[in-house]
Amino acid sequence: MENVIKQLTWQSDGLIPAIVQDYETKQVLMLAYMNKQSLAKTIETKETWFFSRSRNELWHKGATSGNRQTVKQILYDCDGDSLLIFVKPKGPACHTGETSCFFNSALSASDEPTELIIEKLTKRIKKRFDQPTDGSYTTYLFNEGIDKILKKIGEEASEIIIAAKNDDDDELIWEIADFIYHTLVLMQVKNITMEQIYKELAKRFGDKEGETT
Repeated sequence: MENVIKQLTWQSDGLIPAIVQDYETKQVLMLAYMNKQSLAKTIETKETWFFSRSRNELWHKGATSGNRQTVKQILYDCDGDSLLIFVKPKGPACHTGETSCFFNSALSASDEPTELIIEKLTKRIKKRFDQPTDGSYTTYLFNEGIDKILKKIGEEASEIIIAAKNDDDDELIWEIADFIYHTLVLMQVKNITMEQIYKELAKRFGDKEGETT
C-alpha cells in the first residue's frame, strides 16, 4: 500500500482528485479529493474516505447518511495524478438524493438511449418489486407470479423467431426489447443481478486472443 501511495503524483496541497464510479453500471457518481491518509483508510477499510477541503478534515462517505460505498477496485491514470475508484454504492452518492452528483446537463446527446438503459431499467423493476404501484405492468407481473413471467418470456421468444423469419427488423427490435424486459423481471424474482451476468459473460468471452467463440 505504501509503495502505491508513493508512486502517485500529489498536488502541492497534498491532495489528489478521485473519480468514483459505480462498479456494476459504470455510471460516474462523484468527484472528491483524497490525501494520503484518506487513501490509506480507503484501501484498509474497503470503503471510501475523502478529504474535505471546506472542513479541512477526513470524511467517511455515508458515515452520517448510511450511503456508504464498498470499494471494488482502485486505478490511477498514466501520470499518477488522479484516481478512479469503482464502488458498490449502498445509496445515492449525491447529498441531494440523486444517484450521481452529475445530473445537471450542459449538452445532451441527440439519441437518449445509452448502454446504461439496462441498469436504469433494472433499478426501476427493483423499485416496483420493493414498492408495488397500482397500474404498473411490472407490479402486475410480480403479483401474477413466476408462471406468468415465464409464459411471457416464452411468448416473446416465439415472437422473436417469427419476426426474424418475416425479415421485419422493426418488429424484431421490438420483440427483443420485450424479451429483455421480461427476462429482467424474472431476474428480480430469482434474485439474479446484472453483475452476475457480466461476470459469466466475462468468463466466456473475456478479452483473450485466439478465442474460437
